[in-house]
Amino acid sequence: MKIKDFKVERWMDAYETKCEINVAESCVDSLRLDELLEICGRKEAFTKQIMEMKLTYGAIEGSDYLKRGIASLYKNVSASQITVTHGTIGANYLVLMSLIEPEDEVITILPTYQQHYSVPESIGAKVHKLYLDPQNGFLPDLKALRRLVNDKTKLISFSNPNNPTGASLDESMLKEIVEIASSVDAYVLSDEAYRGMNYEGERFTASIVDLYEKGISTSSMSKTFALAGLRIGWVCSNQEVIKGVNKVRDYNHISCSMIDDYIAAMALENKDKIIDRSVGIIKKNLEIVEAWLKENTGFSFVKPKAGPVIVLKYDLEMDSNTFCKRLLDEAHVLVVPGETLDIEGHFRVGIGNNSENLKEALNRIGRFYRNLSS
Repeated sequence: MKIKDFKVERWMDAYETKCEINVAESCVDSLRLDELLEICGRKEAFTKQIMEMKLTYGAIEGSDYLKRGIASLYKNVSASQITVTHGTIGANYLVLMSLIEPEDEVITILPTYQQHYSVPESIGAKVHKLYLDPQNGFLPDLKALRRLVNDKTKLISFSNPNNPTGASLDESMLKEIVEIASSVDAYVLSDEAYRGMNYEGERFTASIVDLYEKGISTSSMSKTFALAGLRIGWVCSNQEVIKGVNKVRDYNHISCSMIDDYIAAMALENKDKIIDRSVGIIKKNLEIVEAWLKENTGFSFVKPKAGPVIVLKYDLEMDSNTFCKRLLDEAHVLVVPGETLDIEGHFRVGIGNNSENLKEALNRIGRFYRNLSS
């Protein structure tokens, strides 16, 4: 199997321990276990349950307790339509490895998480890339999408809300994508890791699995629920897809941790409180970014609709890898170069963590840019 380097992961692995301020993270400020238990009001019951837990493999595809919690995130989903995985990264990988074969064609809407196109390419599929345009609010050109599909199209994939732009496809646009996919009997994979973090109106945008029989939703506890350390994710789709996913799953998962399963299920019983915390942190930090942009004319962005990351465009003739490496070396601030996410001329900033760190990072970025410009 020949597969390309996972560029954003290689960047993070190389540099995240070599900075003073890290605003490259794509998670919301992670909950401590004691904070989660306080939110859930379950400290005594949790301790008793964990102390009495026999540490076997547990439920191979996820406990009924956890699956009920996951099902509550959708409109009309049963436990038989869910399998639990090692994060969204595990969910996406299992879907792609179980569905895609050599000579299939895949359409991926970029920018997105690199799995969506590099894994199909490694299998031998032909991948068509449809790039989002900031002039269109980082929303897809559906006429262009319609031109790309044909009778060999096996899958259309994207992230919604989008990583890294924060753009969000509403239900009407998703239904148009479903119509295009169904015209050639293709699956639609929606990486919904940031679902539940809309800043305005309903917290949850519509899920593809509630709109299309061949829709596949992947997600996890990592982003929206601020519990990345659990490494709990899932695939939600029709039973035929889940059967295929579980066939591949047997070769690399066995099961997830019983303790992590239990904590995730407990958190999902209290999802509204956790999501309110996540969105509150992000909205505060988004205001900080907007105030900073008014005073730093060398930068701009398309205001996101959801999620804990943004991409900033900078007004310099310099590639993003060079810009971000120099920023790290000279200002000791870590961001993610747009090149690693297929959006050159930009860099990604996480807005889900400590506000004071974000302010200091932005101040340093501004000074760095002014020094470069002069």
